[in-house]
Amino acid sequence: MSVFLNPYLGFRDQAREALDFYHGVLGGELKSMTFAEGGMAQDPADADKVMHGQIQTEAGLLLMASDAPASMPTPTESRISVSLSGDDEELLTGYWNGLAEGATVIEPLTKAPWGDTFGMLTDRFGVTWLVNISGAAG
Repeated sequence: MSVFLNPYLGFRDQAREALDFYHGVLGGELKSMTFAEGGMAQDPADADKVMHGQIQTEAGLLLMASDAPASMPTPTESRISVSLSGDDEELLTGYWNGLAEGATVIEPLTKAPWGDTFGMLTDRFGVTWLVNISGAAG
């Protein structure tokens, strides 16, 4: 038996664009289903919105996202950040560089006081990401 905890991002109308962007950054396999495909389009305006989308990477990352249908409130704020961490400096730096396109960098990816390489940004979709590369060269 297994249990997994993974981020699930909520959007009004940008889930497809965000998933395509994250897929370009993270790689892996992208799957998505619209409300129409899932038989859940109660409002015709929701038919082509993403009911569920996910990216599964070879590195074991799983990121999910969906659009809110018209009957639900628009997601606005979150106290959640997405954190990518590990010791694969090349892979994590590549993720950082991809996510940084159109982002607001809060902390540049640089050596942190605790000895790791760390950076923080809010991407062009309003999602905050933290990248921590442990054991990075000093």
